[in-house]
Amino acid sequence: MTERFDCHHCEESLFGKKYILREESPYCVACFEALYASSCEECGKPIGCDCKDLSYKDRHWHEACFHCSRCKSSLVDKPFAAKEEQLLCTDCYSHEYSSKCQECKKTIMPGTRKMEYKDSSWHETCFVCRRCQQPIGTKSFIPKDNQNFCVPCYEKQYALQCVQCQKPITTGGVTYREQPWHRECFVCTACKKPLSGQRFTSREEFAYCLSCFCDLYAKKCAGCTNPISGLGGTKYISFEERQWHNDCFNCKKCSLSLVGRGFLTERDDILCPDCGKDI
Repeated sequence: MTERFDCHHCEESLFGKKYILREESPYCVACFEALYASSCEECGKPIGCDCKDLSYKDRHWHEACFHCSRCKSSLVDKPFAAKEEQLLCTDCYSHEYSSKCQECKKTIMPGTRKMEYKDSSWHETCFVCRRCQQPIGTKSFIPKDNQNFCVPCYEKQYALQCVQCQKPITTGGVTYREQPWHRECFVCTACKKPLSGQRFTSREEFAYCLSCFCDLYAKKCAGCTNPISGLGGTKYISFEERQWHNDCFNCKKCSLSLVGRGFLTERDDILCPDCGKDI
């Protein structure tokens, strides 16, 4: 007895008929197309077994339906682009959507490499340094007046030179006495700590942090022996070549503040009138 060979779905005999295997099960053409054939995105009809099924991102087309949404030219074996679910030939896509090169003003074709910066685009070969005309590519560059410069050319043409190290200042910087400095070069003359963003003062055109300036040049308080900076509105008392912080100008015996009061002196001490009665 001959073994049966039937369609897995309709169970019709497949002897002498065309069939398709799916997961090792045979199907007649009609059942396979009804169950598994993809529908064409363009015409909506099934893509039969005798047709070429062209697919892109889980979407399918008959070969004859696979064409540009604008000009209707065939896209079979040709480059194309997709925009808002529509397929476009490179010419139509370029005309409607491609960016224009900032340098040569020509269209940047889909699939070609382009360089972008702040909403502007360039062909890779057009993205060059304005001064040396060498391609910038992925290297660092500096824009100026709608032109792009490689870093070495920008430094030669535009960058200020630090008065301390004589090297170009490419970002940031500090101006002191109308001269440019790198932030890291603008330091205290004595301790070499950075002064950028800090309070500082100067002596004979040299900059000092407040701590070093007080240690080196400030007068010492006759009361506490600490420096009197005189900076930032600091108040102090001066008498016979001696100085005191306001808070230190007190009677030696009773500690009464003598600021704005009369006082007496006994050798190096200052006394209020009451404590000085017996002098």
